[in-house]
Amino acid sequence: MAFVLELPLNLLGRQQNLLSFSTSTRRPPSKFINFTTKQQTCKFSTNAAIQSLDEKHLIRANELALPIMVNSCTGKMGQAVIEAGISAGLHIVPASFGIQQDAGKTIQVGGKDIRVHGPSDRETTLSSIVEEYPNLIVVDFTVPNAVNDNAELYCKTGVPFVMGTTGGDRDLLYKTVEGSKVYAVISPQMGKQVVAFLAAMEIMAKQFPGAFSGYTLEVLESHQSTKLDTSGTAKAVISCFQKLGVSFDLDEVQLIRDPKQQIEMVGVPEEHLNGHAFHMYHLTSPDGTVSFEFQHNVCGRSIYAEGAIDATLFLAKKIQSKADKKIYDMIDVLREGSMR
Repeated sequence: MAFVLELPLNLLGRQQNLLSFSTSTRRPPSKFINFTTKQQTCKFSTNAAIQSLDEKHLIRANELALPIMVNSCTGKMGQAVIEAGISAGLHIVPASFGIQQDAGKTIQVGGKDIRVHGPSDRETTLSSIVEEYPNLIVVDFTVPNAVNDNAELYCKTGVPFVMGTTGGDRDLLYKTVEGSKVYAVISPQMGKQVVAFLAAMEIMAKQFPGAFSGYTLEVLESHQSTKLDTSGTAKAVISCFQKLGVSFDLDEVQLIRDPKQQIEMVGVPEEHLNGHAFHMYHLTSPDGTVSFEFQHNVCGRSIYAEGAIDATLFLAKKIQSKADKKIYDMIDVLREGSMR
Protein backbone atom coordinates (compact mmCIF):
# COMPACT_ATOMS: atom_id res chain seq x y z
CA MET A 1 0.00 0.00 0.00
CA ALA A 2 1.44 3.35 -1.01
CA PHE A 3 0.30 6.95 -0.80
CA VAL A 4 1.43 10.26 -2.22
CA LEU A 5 0.92 13.56 -0.43
CA GLU A 6 1.35 16.83 -2.29
CA LEU A 7 2.02 20.02 -0.37
CA PRO A 8 2.59 23.62 -1.51
CA LEU A 9 6.33 24.15 -1.59
CA ASN A 10 5.92 27.79 -0.56
CA LEU A 11 5.33 26.49 2.95
CA LEU A 12 9.03 25.67 2.87
CA GLY A 13 10.02 29.05 1.49
CA ARG A 14 9.61 28.37 -2.24
CA GLN A 15 6.92 29.59 -4.63
CA GLN A 16 4.56 28.00 -7.14
CA ASN A 17 5.88 24.42 -7.03
CA LEU A 18 4.70 21.21 -5.50
CA LEU A 19 6.72 18.67 -3.61
CA SER A 20 5.64 15.12 -2.93
CA PHE A 21 6.66 12.17 -0.84
CA SER A 22 5.68 8.53 -0.75
CA THR A 23 6.01 5.53 1.52
CA SER A 24 5.30 1.89 0.94
CA THR A 25 4.69 -1.09 3.20
CA ARG A 26 7.02 -3.12 0.96
CA ARG A 27 10.02 -1.37 2.47
CA PRO A 28 11.15 -1.39 6.09
CA PRO A 29 9.32 1.28 8.08
CA SER A 30 11.29 4.42 8.68
CA LYS A 31 10.72 7.55 10.66
CA PHE A 32 12.06 9.55 7.71
CA ILE A 33 10.25 10.65 4.54
CA ASN A 34 11.90 11.57 1.26
CA PHE A 35 10.71 14.92 -0.14
CA THR A 36 11.42 15.10 -3.88
CA THR A 37 11.22 17.96 -6.35
CA LYS A 38 12.57 18.34 -9.86
CA GLN A 39 15.66 20.06 -8.51
CA GLN A 40 16.35 18.59 -5.11
CA THR A 41 15.69 15.81 -2.64
CA CYS A 42 15.45 16.49 1.09
CA LYS A 43 14.95 14.15 4.03
CA PHE A 44 12.97 15.13 7.10
CA SER A 45 11.72 13.46 10.21
CA THR A 46 7.99 12.77 9.64
CA ASN A 47 6.71 14.34 12.86
CA ALA A 48 9.07 17.30 12.70
CA ALA A 49 8.24 18.02 9.05
CA ILE A 50 4.48 17.97 9.54
CA GLN A 51 4.75 20.10 12.68
CA SER A 52 6.98 22.60 10.88
CA LEU A 53 4.60 22.79 7.93
CA ASP A 54 1.62 23.35 10.21
CA GLU A 55 3.37 26.14 12.07
CA LYS A 56 4.43 27.89 8.87
CA HIS A 57 0.96 27.51 7.43
CA LEU A 58 -0.55 29.17 10.49
CA ILE A 59 2.00 31.98 10.37
CA ARG A 60 1.25 32.54 6.67
CA ALA A 61 -2.50 32.54 7.36
CA ASN A 62 -2.06 35.17 10.06
CA GLU A 63 0.03 37.32 7.72
CA LEU A 64 -2.73 37.21 5.13
CA ALA A 65 -5.40 38.24 7.64
CA LEU A 66 -5.09 42.00 7.21
CA PRO A 67 -6.43 43.74 10.33
CA ILE A 68 -9.09 46.39 9.76
CA MET A 69 -10.96 48.61 12.18
CA VAL A 70 -14.44 49.57 11.00
CA ASN A 71 -15.95 52.83 12.30
CA SER A 72 -18.80 52.69 13.17
CA CYS A 73 -20.02 49.18 13.88
CA THR A 74 -23.42 50.34 15.17
CA GLY A 75 -24.51 51.67 11.78
CA LYS A 76 -25.90 49.46 9.03
CA MET A 77 -23.16 50.52 6.62
CA GLY A 78 -20.43 49.72 9.11
CA GLN A 79 -21.98 46.33 9.81
CA ALA A 80 -22.19 45.56 6.09
CA VAL A 81 -18.47 46.37 5.74
CA ILE A 82 -17.60 44.10 8.67
CA GLU A 83 -19.53 41.23 7.11
CA ALA A 84 -17.84 41.83 3.74
CA GLY A 85 -14.46 41.93 5.49
CA ILE A 86 -15.11 38.62 7.22
CA SER A 87 -16.18 37.12 3.90
CA ALA A 88 -12.90 38.33 2.35
CA GLY A 89 -10.87 36.69 5.13
CA LEU A 90 -9.75 39.90 6.81
CA HIS A 91 -9.23 40.20 10.57
CA ILE A 92 -11.83 42.46 12.16
CA VAL A 93 -10.32 44.33 15.10
CA PRO A 94 -12.77 44.05 18.04
CA ALA A 95 -13.04 47.81 18.52
CA SER A 96 -14.92 50.62 16.80
CA PHE A 97 -15.59 54.34 17.23
CA GLY A 98 -19.14 55.42 17.94
CA ILE A 99 -21.18 58.15 19.57
CA GLN A 100 -20.83 58.79 23.31
CA GLN A 101 -24.21 57.21 24.08
CA ASP A 102 -22.98 53.89 22.68
CA ALA A 103 -19.58 53.98 24.42
CA GLY A 104 -18.89 50.78 26.34
CA LYS A 105 -21.41 48.69 24.44
CA THR A 106 -20.44 45.43 22.79
CA ILE A 107 -22.02 44.85 19.40
CA GLN A 108 -22.04 41.46 17.71
CA VAL A 109 -21.62 41.52 13.93
CA GLY A 110 -20.97 38.45 11.82
CA GLY A 111 -20.26 36.42 14.93
CA LYS A 112 -17.65 38.94 16.13
CA ASP A 113 -17.91 40.89 19.40
CA ILE A 114 -16.90 44.53 18.87
CA ARG A 115 -16.57 47.07 21.65
CA VAL A 116 -17.70 50.62 20.95
CA HIS A 117 -15.47 53.50 22.06
CA GLY A 118 -16.78 57.04 22.42
CA PRO A 119 -15.16 60.30 21.30
CA SER A 120 -13.41 60.87 24.63
CA ASP A 121 -11.07 57.85 24.36
CA ARG A 122 -10.57 57.65 20.60
CA GLU A 123 -6.90 58.61 20.61
CA THR A 124 -5.77 56.25 23.37
CA THR A 125 -7.85 53.44 21.87
CA LEU A 126 -6.44 53.87 18.37
CA SER A 127 -2.86 54.15 19.67
CA SER A 128 -3.16 50.87 21.60
CA ILE A 129 -4.71 49.11 18.60
CA VAL A 130 -1.91 50.28 16.29
CA GLU A 131 0.61 48.99 18.80
CA GLU A 132 -1.01 45.55 18.64
CA TYR A 133 -1.70 45.67 14.87
CA PRO A 134 1.07 47.71 13.16
CA ASN A 135 -0.39 47.08 9.69
CA LEU A 136 -3.89 48.25 10.66
CA ILE A 137 -6.15 49.97 8.12
CA VAL A 138 -9.23 51.89 9.26
CA VAL A 139 -12.47 51.93 7.27
CA ASP A 140 -14.62 54.95 8.13
CA PHE A 141 -18.40 55.02 7.60
CA THR A 142 -19.42 57.34 10.39
CA VAL A 143 -21.30 60.66 10.09
CA PRO A 144 -20.50 63.87 8.14
CA ASN A 145 -19.61 65.97 11.20
CA ALA A 146 -17.00 63.40 12.27
CA VAL A 147 -15.11 63.24 8.97
CA ASN A 148 -12.49 65.90 9.67
CA ASP A 149 -11.86 65.04 13.32
CA ASN A 150 -11.50 61.36 12.49
CA ALA A 151 -9.16 62.02 9.56
CA GLU A 152 -7.03 64.28 11.73
CA LEU A 153 -6.75 61.51 14.33
CA TYR A 154 -5.86 58.86 11.74
CA CYS A 155 -3.17 61.12 10.31
CA LYS A 156 -1.82 62.06 13.74
CA THR A 157 -1.57 58.37 14.66
CA GLY A 158 -0.14 57.46 11.24
CA VAL A 159 -2.92 55.01 10.38
CA PRO A 160 -3.88 54.53 6.71
CA PHE A 161 -7.61 54.69 6.12
CA VAL A 162 -10.48 54.31 3.69
CA MET A 163 -12.93 57.21 4.00
CA GLY A 164 -16.37 56.25 2.74
CA THR A 165 -18.21 58.84 4.81
CA THR A 166 -19.59 61.74 2.81
CA GLY A 167 -19.77 65.34 3.97
CA GLY A 168 -17.42 67.33 6.15
CA ASP A 169 -14.97 69.89 4.82
CA ARG A 170 -13.51 67.97 1.88
CA ASP A 171 -10.81 70.57 1.11
CA LEU A 172 -9.64 70.39 4.71
CA LEU A 173 -9.79 66.59 4.57
CA TYR A 174 -7.38 66.43 1.63
CA LYS A 175 -5.15 69.10 3.12
CA THR A 176 -4.91 67.13 6.37
CA VAL A 177 -3.94 63.91 4.61
CA GLU A 178 -1.47 65.59 2.26
CA GLY A 179 0.34 67.14 5.20
CA SER A 180 0.63 63.84 7.05
CA LYS A 181 1.85 61.58 4.19
CA VAL A 182 -0.58 58.90 5.39
CA TYR A 183 -1.97 56.53 2.75
CA ALA A 184 -5.71 56.88 2.16
CA VAL A 185 -8.53 56.06 -0.22
CA ILE A 186 -11.10 58.85 -0.13
CA SER A 187 -14.29 58.48 -2.13
CA PRO A 188 -17.88 59.60 -1.69
CA GLN A 189 -18.91 56.49 -3.62
CA MET A 190 -17.67 52.96 -2.97
CA GLY A 191 -20.01 51.06 -5.29
CA LYS A 192 -17.99 49.46 -8.09
CA GLN A 193 -20.44 49.87 -10.95
CA VAL A 194 -21.47 53.37 -9.84
CA VAL A 195 -17.77 54.27 -9.79
CA ALA A 196 -17.51 53.10 -13.40
CA PHE A 197 -20.51 55.31 -14.28
CA LEU A 198 -18.86 58.28 -12.59
CA ALA A 199 -15.66 57.59 -14.52
CA ALA A 200 -17.62 57.65 -17.78
CA MET A 201 -19.21 60.96 -16.78
CA GLU A 202 -15.79 62.44 -16.02
CA ILE A 203 -14.48 61.34 -19.42
CA MET A 204 -17.48 62.87 -21.19
CA ALA A 205 -17.11 66.14 -19.26
CA LYS A 206 -13.41 66.34 -20.05
CA GLN A 207 -13.67 65.48 -23.74
CA PHE A 208 -16.88 67.35 -24.59
CA PRO A 209 -17.03 70.50 -22.42
CA GLY A 210 -20.11 72.59 -23.08
CA ALA A 211 -21.93 69.78 -24.90
CA PHE A 212 -25.11 70.44 -22.88
CA SER A 213 -24.90 74.25 -22.78
CA GLY A 214 -28.33 75.80 -22.36
CA TYR A 215 -29.93 72.59 -21.10
CA THR A 216 -31.82 72.62 -17.82
CA LEU A 217 -31.15 69.94 -15.23
CA GLU A 218 -33.42 68.31 -12.66
CA VAL A 219 -31.89 66.08 -10.01
CA LEU A 220 -33.84 63.83 -7.67
CA GLU A 221 -32.14 61.55 -5.17
CA SER A 222 -33.74 59.26 -2.63
CA HIS A 223 -31.93 57.73 0.33
CA GLN A 224 -32.94 56.26 3.68
CA SER A 225 -34.26 58.89 6.08
CA THR A 226 -31.14 58.65 8.26
CA LYS A 227 -28.94 60.09 5.49
CA LEU A 228 -28.74 63.75 6.38
CA ASP A 229 -26.74 65.29 3.56
CA THR A 230 -26.89 65.42 -0.22
CA SER A 231 -25.35 62.35 -1.79
CA GLY A 232 -21.66 62.68 -2.66
CA THR A 233 -22.38 60.77 -5.84
CA ALA A 234 -25.01 63.31 -6.86
CA LYS A 235 -22.54 66.11 -6.21
CA ALA A 236 -19.94 64.41 -8.41
CA VAL A 237 -22.38 63.84 -11.28
CA ILE A 238 -23.68 67.41 -11.03
CA SER A 239 -20.11 68.67 -11.22
CA CYS A 240 -19.70 66.79 -14.50
CA PHE A 241 -22.88 68.31 -15.91
CA GLN A 242 -21.65 71.76 -14.91
CA LYS A 243 -18.48 71.13 -16.90
CA LEU A 244 -20.71 70.07 -19.79
CA GLY A 245 -22.25 73.54 -19.75
CA VAL A 246 -25.30 73.08 -17.50
CA SER A 247 -26.10 75.79 -14.96
CA PHE A 248 -27.19 74.12 -11.71
CA ASP A 249 -26.81 74.78 -7.97
CA LEU A 250 -26.59 72.04 -5.37
CA ASP A 251 -29.49 73.49 -3.39
CA GLU A 252 -31.73 72.66 -6.38
CA VAL A 253 -31.35 68.92 -5.73
CA GLN A 254 -34.67 67.38 -4.71
CA LEU A 255 -33.95 65.24 -1.66
CA ILE A 256 -36.53 62.55 -1.00
CA ARG A 257 -36.37 61.24 2.56
CA ASP A 258 -40.04 60.60 3.31
CA PRO A 259 -40.87 56.85 3.12
CA LYS A 260 -44.33 57.43 1.65
CA GLN A 261 -42.91 59.56 -1.18
CA GLN A 262 -40.14 57.05 -1.73
CA ILE A 263 -42.65 54.26 -2.31
CA GLU A 264 -45.28 56.19 -4.27
CA MET A 265 -43.20 58.73 -6.20
CA VAL A 266 -39.79 57.12 -6.57
CA GLY A 267 -40.72 53.43 -6.62
CA VAL A 268 -38.45 52.22 -3.84
CA PRO A 269 -39.34 48.67 -2.69
CA GLU A 270 -40.72 48.84 0.84
CA GLU A 271 -38.20 46.31 2.14
CA HIS A 272 -35.36 48.64 1.10
CA LEU A 273 -36.62 51.89 2.60
CA ASN A 274 -33.91 51.67 5.26
CA GLY A 275 -31.11 51.15 2.75
CA HIS A 276 -31.25 52.42 -0.83
CA ALA A 277 -29.90 55.02 -3.27
CA PHE A 278 -32.12 56.03 -6.20
CA HIS A 279 -30.77 58.86 -8.41
CA MET A 280 -32.35 60.51 -11.44
CA TYR A 281 -30.77 63.22 -13.59
CA HIS A 282 -33.10 64.74 -16.24
CA LEU A 283 -31.78 67.12 -18.92
CA THR A 284 -34.04 69.19 -21.19
CA SER A 285 -33.01 71.24 -24.22
CA PRO A 286 -33.77 75.01 -24.33
CA ASP A 287 -36.77 74.52 -26.64
CA GLY A 288 -38.03 71.45 -24.78
CA THR A 289 -37.81 69.14 -27.79
CA VAL A 290 -34.91 67.01 -26.55
CA SER A 291 -34.41 65.29 -23.22
CA PHE A 292 -31.89 62.94 -21.65
CA GLU A 293 -32.18 60.84 -18.52
CA PHE A 294 -29.45 59.23 -16.44
CA GLN A 295 -30.57 56.97 -13.62
CA HIS A 296 -29.03 54.49 -11.21
CA ASN A 297 -30.90 52.68 -8.45
CA VAL A 298 -29.28 50.69 -5.66
CA CYS A 299 -31.10 48.59 -3.08
CA GLY A 300 -29.19 47.51 0.02
CA ARG A 301 -25.59 48.22 1.04
CA SER A 302 -23.58 45.25 -0.22
CA ILE A 303 -22.32 47.11 -3.31
CA TYR A 304 -20.68 49.75 -1.10
CA ALA A 305 -19.38 47.31 1.51
CA GLU A 306 -17.67 45.12 -1.09
CA GLY A 307 -16.19 48.20 -2.73
CA ALA A 308 -14.82 49.40 0.62
CA ILE A 309 -13.08 46.07 1.14
CA ASP A 310 -11.67 46.23 -2.39
CA ALA A 311 -10.34 49.69 -1.55
CA THR A 312 -8.80 48.36 1.67
CA LEU A 313 -6.97 45.56 -0.13
CA PHE A 314 -5.85 48.01 -2.83
CA LEU A 315 -4.49 50.37 -0.17
CA ALA A 316 -2.64 47.53 1.56
CA LYS A 317 -0.82 46.78 -1.72
CA LYS A 318 0.14 50.42 -2.16
CA ILE A 319 1.52 50.56 1.37
CA GLN A 320 3.45 47.34 0.88
CA SER A 321 4.97 48.61 -2.38
CA LYS A 322 5.78 51.99 -0.76
CA ALA A 323 4.04 53.82 -3.59
CA ASP A 324 4.93 57.48 -4.04
CA LYS A 325 1.31 58.50 -4.38
CA LYS A 326 -0.49 58.61 -1.03
CA ILE A 327 -4.09 59.68 -1.69
CA TYR A 328 -6.34 57.61 -3.94
CA ASP A 329 -9.99 57.37 -4.89
CA MET A 330 -12.19 54.56 -6.17
CA ILE A 331 -11.36 55.47 -9.75
CA ASP A 332 -7.77 54.48 -8.97
CA VAL A 333 -8.99 51.21 -7.50
CA LEU A 334 -11.12 50.53 -10.56
CA ARG A 335 -8.36 51.39 -13.03
CA GLU A 336 -5.96 48.98 -11.38
CA GLY A 337 -8.51 46.19 -11.64
CA SER A 338 -8.45 45.72 -7.86
CA MET A 339 -11.98 44.39 -7.71
CA ARG A 340 -12.81 41.01 -6.25
